[in-house]
Amino acid sequence: MHRWRFRLVLATAISTLLAGTGLASATPSAPAYDVTRQLRDLEASSHRHIGAFALDTATGKAVGYRAHELFPTLSTFKAAEAAAVLDRARRSDPGLMERRIHWTPDREVPLDGSPVNGHGATGMTVAELASAAVTVSDNTAANLLFDQIGGPAGLTRYYRSLGDPISRSDRLEPGLNDWAPGQRHDTTTPAAMGRDLASVAVGHALAPADRDVLNGWLRGSKTGTKRIRAGLPPSWTVGDKTGTYSAIAGANDIAVAWPSSGKPLIFVVYTYGEKGAPLDDKTVADTARILAHEVTGQP
Repeated sequence: MHRWRFRLVLATAISTLLAGTGLASATPSAPAYDVTRQLRDLEASSHRHIGAFALDTATGKAVGYRAHELFPTLSTFKAAEAAAVLDRARRSDPGLMERRIHWTPDREVPLDGSPVNGHGATGMTVAELASAAVTVSDNTAANLLFDQIGGPAGLTRYYRSLGDPISRSDRLEPGLNDWAPGQRHDTTTPAAMGRDLASVAVGHALAPADRDVLNGWLRGSKTGTKRIRAGLPPSWTVGDKTGTYSAIAGANDIAVAWPSSGKPLIFVVYTYGEKGAPLDDKTVADTARILAHEVTGQP
């Protein structure tokens, strides 16, 4: 990539990310040529396509790689969906989170270890469904939450309310994962999703109490221990939401990380490989490690 073009891409990423999030504005940081080289090398060695973005919310320093290319959201959308439900409960539907939802067996998406499947008769509260969607990526819970916000179109409207013109939701689970390069449905970019996560988890898109609830669910996630979390210092507190689709070896993760001192950091890593390739958590962790080194300046 030519030097002038890289500067333009990085500056655009930062200005897009910070616009309307309620976070402090910042001067664009210098181009991260070393990060580009390292992630190109990682792509080559892992045989994966990598999209990455990181942000220091204290300084506004951002770094990205393929940050404006489209990737399938996979289940990372569930963090934004949970935020949309919390926002609706706060703004227009008091009592929504405590409302008990019932469903029939035909609404259930097969998922090993699902805490939701089989409970349609007794029902679960919307808060319980949101917790299951984020912490264990429960697909039935995610589809039932779509009912509360106007379906996939409702989630797309929520993205737009965050100032995100790119991310979109088109289908329910599990069909939303069916994706191939060049398709636009159920996609985002690393920079766009990074901005959205910053808005809901660190910025002012949610009321403080709701932001705390969302971050609690992210910190309680059980699916991402080998992804972004594995690439960050063990002393940091991390909350994340993964996304996985084995047909394209898709391994995604988005995370908020609280260092031992200072303000939170945002990480987004999206990857996919050739059809039939094995999933690769290590590439996600290695990408997070490279991003963290660049955005913090620490080993």
